[in-house]
Amino acid sequence: MALKGWKDIPIGGVIDEPGKAREYKTGTWRVLRPVLHEDKCIHCMFCWLYCPDLAIVQEQGKMKGFNFDYCKGCGLCANVCPTKAIEMKPETEFLK
Repeated sequence: MALKGWKDIPIGGVIDEPGKAREYKTGTWRVLRPVLHEDKCIHCMFCWLYCPDLAIVQEQGKMKGFNFDYCKGCGLCANVCPTKAIEMKPETEFLK
C-alpha cells in the first residue's frame, strides 16, 4: 500500500461553520494547568484578552476561573498577569 502524499491528505482542524469550534474540546492536550490565586487577582482581564482559546471564565468583568474543556495549558494567561495571580502547574498534580 502506497503512502498518501501531502496533497491527498484532508485538511485537519477546519472549522467551516460559525459556532462549531465549541464542539472541539481540546483540553486533554494540556501538560500544564493554570491555577488562579484569587487573593492576588486584580481583575485586569489581561488573561481573558490574551487567551487564544477563550478558556478564561469571567462574569461582569471579573475573572472567575478557567474552562478546562478548552484550555490547552499554553501559559499565556500566566505570562501576561501583572500580579502573578496565575501559576502553571503540571497536570499530573491533578490526577486522581
